[in-house]
Amino acid sequence: MSPEPTVSTIPLVRTRHAACSCEQLRLTVEGEPVRVSICHCLACQRRTGSVFGVQARLDAEQVTTEGASRQYIRVSDEGDKRAFFHFCPDCGATVFYTTEATPGIVAVPVGAFADPSFPAPTRSVWEERQHSWLRLPDDIEHVS
Repeated sequence: MSPEPTVSTIPLVRTRHAACSCEQLRLTVEGEPVRVSICHCLACQRRTGSVFGVQARLDAEQVTTEGASRQYIRVSDEGDKRAFFHFCPDCGATVFYTTEATPGIVAVPVGAFADPSFPAPTRSVWEERQHSWLRLPDDIEHVS
């Protein structure tokens, strides 16, 4: 007979919520991200209006969406893969996106969670486009 489950043997599943600025488009996420990363590419800089984008990558099964979205399709710099950005038709904020390069993964801009306790990024990509004054954590993985 199996022992009774205890708090130490039951996996903890954290629920997080993300939303656009007007909160019409919302996401519920169950569990931890697969990865949190910083992207310095020019497309992310334009999309966010900042010097980089920070996104949490999640298995699609972890994510539930609610509300209306519009979609913007961007072709990769290499010209062979597409990204599908879903944004609120009312306030314009991007709340999630998917890519052909990573099927089964949903990326959510970390700012959409509006949660200062969200896990820190562990990876930094497209660093050749990084602004020279920007300093990253010492323990982050660097990918050109």
